[in-house]
Order: sequence, then C-alpha cells, then structure tokens
Amino acid sequence: MLFLDQLKNTLFLSFLICLSCGNSGKKSVEQSDKGTTTKVEKSYAPITVAANRTNEYTPLLKGKSVGIVANQTSVIFTDSGYTHLVDSLLSMDIDIKKVFSPEHGFRGKADAGEKVEDGIDQQTGLPIVSLYGKNRKPSADQLKGLDVVLFDIQDAGTRFYTYIATLQLIMEACADSNIPVIVLDRPNPNAHYVDGPTMKKEHFGFLGMNEIPLVYGMSIGEYANMINEEGWLKSSEKTDLTVIPLENWTHESVYHLPIRPSPNLPNDIAINLYPSLGLFEGTHVNAGRGTEYQFQRYGASFMDSTAYSFSYIPEPNFGSKYPKEEGKICYGKDLSNTSRINQVSLRWILDAYNNTKDKSLFFLTAGFTKHAGTAELQKQIEAGLSEEEIKKSWQEDLEKFKKIRGKYLMYD
Repeated sequence: MLFLDQLKNTLFLSFLICLSCGNSGKKSVEQSDKGTTTKVEKSYAPITVAANRTNEYTPLLKGKSVGIVANQTSVIFTDSGYTHLVDSLLSMDIDIKKVFSPEHGFRGKADAGEKVEDGIDQQTGLPIVSLYGKNRKPSADQLKGLDVVLFDIQDAGTRFYTYIATLQLIMEACADSNIPVIVLDRPNPNAHYVDGPTMKKEHFGFLGMNEIPLVYGMSIGEYANMINEEGWLKSSEKTDLTVIPLENWTHESVYHLPIRPSPNLPNDIAINLYPSLGLFEGTHVNAGRGTEYQFQRYGASFMDSTAYSFSYIPEPNFGSKYPKEEGKICYGKDLSNTSRINQVSLRWILDAYNNTKDKSLFFLTAGFTKHAGTAELQKQIEAGLSEEEIKKSWQEDLEKFKKIRGKYLMYD
C-alpha cells in the first residue's frame, strides 16, 4: 500500500515538475458542486515554494546550530523529483542538531491522534523530538544549544489540522528561549476562501488556539505573522520571526500537493472536502477512514439504509488502524467526484444527521465542539436549522476576522 502511494506520488510529481513545482493561474475555469460555484484560476507560471529558495535562507543558517520542524512534506523540488529538506541542508554543510516532528511523525506514517515517541532518524542519525507525544511544546532543555529553528511543513488550511498549533507552540517556546524562527512558506490548498464557525475562547485547545474561522484562507507564513503581531503567543515577547515567501502564488491558485500532508489526506479532493467532512470527526459517522477514499465519502451502519444507494465497509489500513464503524456496512454518500468547492458545506453533515433515526448515536459532543470551535453548531443542527440559517450566524465573526486577516496577506 505504501509503495503504491509512493509510486502515485512520484508519477504525479513528474507532472508537477514540468510546471516547476506547481501551477497557479490566470486562465479562468468554471467548476460547480450542486449550487456551489467557484472560478478556479489556473496559471502556468511556476510556483516556487520557499524551501526551494535556498539563497534566501541558507545565509541565515550558516555557522549556526539549527533545529528543524519538519515532516515528509518538507522537501526541495528538483528536476528529477524532490529531496528532503534535512538531507539537502546537510549536503550544504548546514549544522542541523535535531528534528522536531509534528502529529503523524517525521516520516508522516502515524495515525491521527496517535502518540509519537522521540527517536533517531535512521537515514540521517539525527535525534527526533516528537511534538505529539510527551509534550506538544518544546521545552527549554529540548531547545538548548540551538541558534535558530527552521519550520517547514505543508498545511491543509483548516483550523483543526494541527500543524498550525505546532507552529504556534514552537514560536512560543522559541520566544521564551530567545531563539529566532524562520518559516519557509508553502501554498495553502484551501486559501481561496474564508468560512466556517469561529473558535470561541472557552474551547481553545490543540484543535484551535485562536479566534479564527474553520477555514482562514492564509498561507502558513501569513498565519505565522498574524500569530506574532496579534499578541496570540503566551510568551511575554514576540518571536524573532522571518518568513521566506513563495513566488508566483496567489490565494486563488490551484495547487496540487505531490505528497500527502498526512496519511488520510490522499489527494486534492480529500484536501478540498476536509474542512466540511472533518466535522464528522466529532461524530460516530465514518468519513472514509479505513478505505482508500478518506474524506471523500461518509456513512454509518446506523444511518437509514433506504435513503442511500451507496455503502462501504471500513477496514484497518495505512493511516487508520482502528477506523470508526470497522467491519460494518456503512450507508452514506460517495463524494469522490465532487468538484472544487469554495465554502464550508454543511449539507453532508445535515444529511447524515437527518437520516439517523436514533439521534443519540450521532454526536460525540466534546469532540464535535472541539472541531466546530463552538457548542452552538451542534445545537443548531439538533434544532433543525437549515444550512443557510446556520451560516448566517457566522457572518459577523467572519467579517471581523477578515479585517484582521487583511493586515497580514503577503500575496494577491
């Protein structure tokens, strides 16, 4: 399974390399999703990720002891494929002392929520400090001896995707220890819109540390600047922060990720649907984990079988050792051919709830609140509000956030 995934990534990457590591565009293409329509701007100018702009950041690393926050997406693209950032920098005689790894681990193989232990990277011999094990914020001892920390992780642009929480905790720890942070920017594949319920302070946690909407429409570099300048760090000082920007990318760019950002986001469709279908993580409904179509389908054994023509059976696989509804026939919908959307859609979670006869089987209340960022969404669904009515309740918070967001946008 892993070999096939790698083969698919390699074949797809060869296409991307022809476009110089990405595409963004200027040709307008109309796509629709049953009433949700977005103009997808395609461009043939090459997108250059910050990691590839080595002349911009290696002078900041030379002669220093470096820590790197990285995973399997931390790569430099080449004509023949890509090399891992750590390997590339070591070949340039950059003195890397240790690697800090986020959820899913340094090589990106751990399940969602699975604790990852510290260890040694077999390929480089470097010590790996897990930030999804004993602690999620590096300690002063773990940062001791470092002159600078380099952060390079591909984000998926959704508040409850935990890499942005890791970024914030890294920034806090480095501010406390007076260590500069360099963020290598990467495209956000969901940067073309801002939508969803806003995280409320009383529910702050690793699935949302700030008052931002579910989809915030910013690159990870832009978001790092927002964290720093809006006073969101718990540290008494700001981080000494440098963001190395992208080239030839805009928020409307269509960017295809050649490497899974995590085990259960296998392709562009899953990444685009993740903000909407990720809400199922706070329910008993399966959202494709345990199949090859993660976040491209949903279903459950307790949903009304007569309402659906589609069914599937989740089984343990790469990235999901214990999927919800394992071994059961799940009745639901296949969304694997859904066109690119430009909003958080509630129609699927409303459909699943309305077709669950015993409503007590549906919500995992604490988990749903953490993912939604508010207790109100569950109440609104249970009260029978329509998608339009629910989304109206988000608008004031969204407008407030957009004004703050506008101060930190680095790209068109």
